[in-house]
Amino acid sequence: MVRLASSWRRLRRILAGHGAMIVAATWLVACAPREVAAPLPAIATPLTPFPPISMSPVVAPPTATATPALAPVTWALEPGLPERHAVPLLTALSQHAVISIGAVKRPLQMAVQAESASARLKLVPLAAAPNSIAERFYAVVVPFATVADDVSLAEVQARWQGAGVGPLYVTEEAADDLPAVLGPRKAQAVSADELLTRLISEPNALGIMPFDQLDPRYKVLTVDGINVLSNQLDPSTYSLAVALTAEGTDGTWLASLLRGAIQPVTNRDPHRLTTLIMTGVTAMARGTAEKMEQKGYTYPAEVISATLRAADITHVSNEVPFIKGCVVNNTYMNLILCSDYPYWAALEAIGTDIVGLSGNHVNDFGREGARESLQFYRDHGIPVYGSGLNVEEACAPLRWEHNGNRFAFLAALAFEPRSAWATETEPGACYFYDNHDQIVATIRDLSQKVDIVSIELQYLETYNPFPTPQQVTEFRALRAAGADIVTGVQSHVPQAMEPYGADDPGGPGIIVYGLGNLFFDQMWSWETRTGLIARHTVYQGRLISTEILTTVLEDYAQPRWATPEERAEILRRIFAAVPERP
Repeated sequence: MVRLASSWRRLRRILAGHGAMIVAATWLVACAPREVAAPLPAIATPLTPFPPISMSPVVAPPTATATPALAPVTWALEPGLPERHAVPLLTALSQHAVISIGAVKRPLQMAVQAESASARLKLVPLAAAPNSIAERFYAVVVPFATVADDVSLAEVQARWQGAGVGPLYVTEEAADDLPAVLGPRKAQAVSADELLTRLISEPNALGIMPFDQLDPRYKVLTVDGINVLSNQLDPSTYSLAVALTAEGTDGTWLASLLRGAIQPVTNRDPHRLTTLIMTGVTAMARGTAEKMEQKGYTYPAEVISATLRAADITHVSNEVPFIKGCVVNNTYMNLILCSDYPYWAALEAIGTDIVGLSGNHVNDFGREGARESLQFYRDHGIPVYGSGLNVEEACAPLRWEHNGNRFAFLAALAFEPRSAWATETEPGACYFYDNHDQIVATIRDLSQKVDIVSIELQYLETYNPFPTPQQVTEFRALRAAGADIVTGVQSHVPQAMEPYGADDPGGPGIIVYGLGNLFFDQMWSWETRTGLIARHTVYQGRLISTEILTTVLEDYAQPRWATPEERAEILRRIFAAVPERP
């Protein structure tokens, strides 16, 4: 018995040294003889369980395998990259030692030799830039009063390289960026402030400037027929656009890191661009109405509709009321005019969004006819301004927003008859002279609240491209009050235009003294058959360009686009009529 007790004490020591379960110790004690000579000493250290007993062979745990390190992204700047691009890129790169796409991380290092870099930062033509970091668009420009409309890329490139048929002046930004498209430069680089002066002093000169620095004093030429102002431009088709890109096997990695390092990312964001088309006299009555009854209600719109409908905002100045069942009266010199309801189809076909109602024929069918016509617009959800059920409504502005560009449109009648003028209780047009001070105050107020204030006047009718001295004074006063676009919608012949630039008082803008006819039957002279359509481009809240579209009326109802020879004659006529500026 003593030997058994001694053996038990040795087992206890072994169990304690190996962390045996106290349960196991208790089981062994229970098996020992009751005649143990001395009690077991207290166990000072708690026991932990035995591992389970297994008859399988013992296998060593696997050793963890280290994840192989990914190769670094090595970068380099293309030699000659302009400093205005290089500095922000280097600043951004200096802030990162690692580059990530999703959960994958790789070291970022500058290449020891540029040619060995896995990603190279350089300027390339926009169409050849799969990993674009920033984009810049450039426009070929001439002074506004220029007849030519287009230039070939070949001619631009020849002038850039010191050949061609005339000089080329480029802004400093263009001089930096366009070698990526046009090759080594010999054209003279000038400051943006100097460019227009150079172009005016040398009539055969061309200029190139950044898209976002345009203003209405310049005419933008299409390049091989591609228009950088178009709201439908496919950027890959435009020749004078460059991209800062990351080329190479890791170009995608580097571009993902650097997007946003250069601001703005683009100088031509289509989501901040708006095209506004404004048209002249529309009066679908008399001979025009007769042709519409014969050839269909959309007949006037069939040739020009696609271009007008493509604008973001299409404006019409409609001089006559919509009267249900209006009877066509095409007698000579009939001056009581109206349009039947179905004639709206012609305006719908050109994509009309807003209608100015400052015409002096709006009340030709009396106050009740004016109420009926206003209700017609409301029933069809067509926003109108310039007329209303009372003078307060008639003189109120129409607010509009597109692509972040905020507009306010006003219209007033500065002509007779008195029966066309709205009163405090009767419908009609907003009479300019009775409400002059309020109109000017409204323009000043709106100029602080919106981006573009546009006012149109139905003015004294003349058949001359030269605006009258009083017209010049009063239109310029509206411009000085804060209007960005001042338009005469009274003239039945094209009249002069007067552009303003960023450094003029009031900033960029334009006065259009008269647009001529859109849908009206005046076939009795060449001048009344010709018309203008103004296509304004607004970018980031600023008027940057006005294009002049030219039309010729056929068949008493249907305008068509002028031929190149006709267009040149129309443009020369209105450019010669521009009034002198102080």
